[in-house]
Amino acid sequence: MDMLWEELNEEPRPPPRSQSLRIDLGGDKRSSLFPDESSAVGCGMKLTKKRPSTKMKMSTNVLVLMRVLKKILVIRSSSQISPAKTHPRSLQWIKLPMLHSVMAPTRNLIRDEELGAISDDDDSPSGKRSKLDRFPLSRWELAVSLGVFLVFSSGLFCIYITMPAAEFGKLKLPRSISDLRLLKDNLANYANEYPAQFVLGYCATYIFMQTFMIPGTIFMSLLAGALFGVIKGVILVVFNATAGATCCFFLSKLIGRPLITWLWPDKLRFFQAEIGKRRDKLLNYMLFLRITPTLPNLFINLASPIVDVPFHVFFLATLVGLIPAAYITVRAGLAMGDLKSVKDLYDFKTLSVLFLIGFISILPTILKRKKIYE
Repeated sequence: MDMLWEELNEEPRPPPRSQSLRIDLGGDKRSSLFPDESSAVGCGMKLTKKRPSTKMKMSTNVLVLMRVLKKILVIRSSSQISPAKTHPRSLQWIKLPMLHSVMAPTRNLIRDEELGAISDDDDSPSGKRSKLDRFPLSRWELAVSLGVFLVFSSGLFCIYITMPAAEFGKLKLPRSISDLRLLKDNLANYANEYPAQFVLGYCATYIFMQTFMIPGTIFMSLLAGALFGVIKGVILVVFNATAGATCCFFLSKLIGRPLITWLWPDKLRFFQAEIGKRRDKLLNYMLFLRITPTLPNLFINLASPIVDVPFHVFFLATLVGLIPAAYITVRAGLAMGDLKSVKDLYDFKTLSVLFLIGFISILPTILKRKKIYE
């Protein structure tokens, strides 16, 4: 290839013009110059002019053509290839049909190197796009998650079939306040007749939903307030929410890392950086996150084992930090008739109280830092 470019860089030399004419004088050969190719008149002399070789003309034309095509190739390459991709492996092949017979081996070599560079370069946008499009869980992780789901589903089904008979055809998972009112009216008499069985079924359903991140636990908390009152309702909600969060913690520790990295990469990096800054007072920070709606509880349950939050810190922060929100939700369940939507639960006054409690939880950390600075 280098020899070919050297030939292209050489200036084309004009073909040597033969200015000698052969004069036949009956055996004597003398050289003389004539302006054109013609036969001299007189003395029977035959004049002939040497013509340039056809092979020399062909090679000269090919060199000129290759120089022109080289300039075109350089112009197109400089306009199409960005400055950041100047490595020879990243050069794109431009087909030149006129040089196919000369450049075929070189073209195949460049094409092979280009394909190798694309396959080896994992940082290219196409490579990143293919990574994002792929499902994050492997077959083994998917099989484990399905197995755990089947175990929990089987246990929940066994609890349901052992419960006393009731008109379960009228029951459905609430998705709005109106559905919750209807469910409360249908379950009130059943909860009074079979309190133990109802509490068992309620706890199993709540933990199942919390473990597998099924939306609707806030309606279960409102239902606890409407059926059990404030004190008993708060105890049930905090117990079930903590148990479900614990199961979700261990499930995420088992197979959750690729899923969280795939779903919330930016939020996970932010959470990991914040946890790293507060290792000395991690319990206070986790309490603040649990009390205030700064981060969703779902994300905290899944991301905590990924960023190496100790389980005892996670458990204590969940057990204590969920009490204020559980109290607000359970008490709202007593006045369910005044609610129009779930958004009414967290108005400005409620959020202010939650953030005030959260600020109190991190106050020792702030005071300690102030003493250190002083």
